[in-house]
Amino acid sequence: MNYKSLDSSKVYLITGAAGFIGYFLSRKLLEQGCKVIGVDNLNDYYDVNLKHARLDSLEAFTRFSFIKGDISDKSLVMNIFEEYKPNVVVNLAAQAGVRYSIENPDVYIQSNIIGFYNILEACRHNPVDHLVYASSSSVYGANKKVPFEESDFVDNPVSLYASTKKSNELMAHTYSHLYKVPATGLRFFTVYGPMGRPDMAYFGFADKYFAGEPIKIFNNGDFENDLYRDFTYVDDIVEAIERLLNNSPNGEVQHKVFNIGNNNPEKLMVFTKTLEKCLSNSLGREVVFKKNFEPIMPGDVHATYASTDLLKETIGFQPKTSIEEGLQQFADWYVEYYEID
Repeated sequence: MNYKSLDSSKVYLITGAAGFIGYFLSRKLLEQGCKVIGVDNLNDYYDVNLKHARLDSLEAFTRFSFIKGDISDKSLVMNIFEEYKPNVVVNLAAQAGVRYSIENPDVYIQSNIIGFYNILEACRHNPVDHLVYASSSSVYGANKKVPFEESDFVDNPVSLYASTKKSNELMAHTYSHLYKVPATGLRFFTVYGPMGRPDMAYFGFADKYFAGEPIKIFNNGDFENDLYRDFTYVDDIVEAIERLLNNSPNGEVQHKVFNIGNNNPEKLMVFTKTLEKCLSNSLGREVVFKKNFEPIMPGDVHATYASTDLLKETIGFQPKTSIEEGLQQFADWYVEYYEID
């Protein structure tokens, strides 16, 4: 175990700072007195008002600077590195979503491939202490062996989104090998929580319920063979990143990849029932979703299940928030944010 507290004298560059994880990480660093440079293009993939609400919260901190821009703009990225000279870079800017990658592949190549290449080039020409970047559990594709371990074979992605994340890992490995860029990839497993992404199932279920519409569950209505997901609460994700930030790879190994998951997968129907219960608690009345069962979508995998042994061995941490606790936090926030009686 090699955990050091954060160095508040360093400059932290966080791309995707108005995004879900980017916001919570930025806030955590700012609360510890760190200087944070946030970059985000504020695209309209989901409700921009939510991104602005996150940004408003961050701009209350004097040590936060925000730059609206796209990491696929190489000159912008280079200028940011030259002006602010970041010591630590956390690249969370990416086009997210498995299903959307089937509808609109162009934005995935632009943001996830070209954008990440620009970040790597900037780190090459402006050496940093550590580059941490978002990968995804989707790189495991349709692997049958569970739990997924970082050493597993991941050459069979089943969506373009997964392909871009696998490409990120290969690119980071190459830049680490050739240019000694200390890099750490994070394979996130289904992150959820308050102020989350409206395109995620749990958020969409709440939206549909309050709109009086049925929710769609993509499991064929087959409860015996339901989809399993390793749901990971956002505070656990942020704590893991925080602990990894100052644990840059050293020696000959300049690139490492970690799973950040809950190591405790839940059936989609159990997750849905729990969300009904949590919304009921928040509202003081019973909530029951109307449900339409649909075929499993192309690109979806049956189960995501993380081994967190490497994470625990390296930083002495594994996620611990239960779905009951995490979904209650989300439900309470949702009811307050949208001012629901």
